Amino acid sequence: MQDTYYYEVKTPQNYDENKEYPILFAFHGIGHHEEFAWINFGGIMDDFIVVGVRGDMEYKNGYAYYHLEDFGKPDMETFDDCMKKMPAFIKDVIDEYPVDENHVYLGGFSQGAILSNALAMVMGDEIAGIVSMNGYVPEFLEERYGVKDVTHLDVFLSDGREDELFPPEVGRKNEKYFKEKGADVTYTTYETAHAVGDENKADVARWLLEKL
Repeated sequence: MQDTYYYEVKTPQNYDENKEYPILFAFHGIGHHEEFAWINFGGIMDDFIVVGVRGDMEYKNGYAYYHLEDFGKPDMETFDDCMKKMPAFIKDVIDEYPVDENHVYLGGFSQGAILSNALAMVMGDEIAGIVSMNGYVPEFLEERYGVKDVTHLDVFLSDGREDELFPPEVGRKNEKYFKEKGADVTYTTYETAHAVGDENKADVARWLLEKL
């Protein structure tokens, strides 16, 4: 199942196979690639196993996890396929590494944030927390897939104050959604557009490390 998606793994410098580690699966935005993981989550590499996951569909100069019918509207055939394959992929990777299964995290930007949000809701207590940067929670999740209890879930949400694609009002809607589900939510905005700035990256690393 692991060959469903191309992925790269980086382990802590003093990696010991007899020790259990927290793990982060990093999902890029549409048109990008797995290098997103190292660029945006470099601050946790000494403590986490980090998995950069490449979308399995080509899109412009990069890749996507699913296609779009229109802005903010996933192509449901490819979205359904991703939601079927990705949880199995995550479980297979976890089985291959010495992972502390109480500390499995997902993180992403834009399409990767949307994917992280959706997977957290359908995988339930298999996921300890998510980092969701500049994305949204699909409105069809509950009706289409059903959602699990997420009262255990830690959520870091962030947006750019000048984000022209997903402005802060979308982020506030995300915050309300997760809080109403009982998750523990941190929501922050930054002086950026649709991008992840250095301050955002530093806050993400600090937040993740505090969870250990």
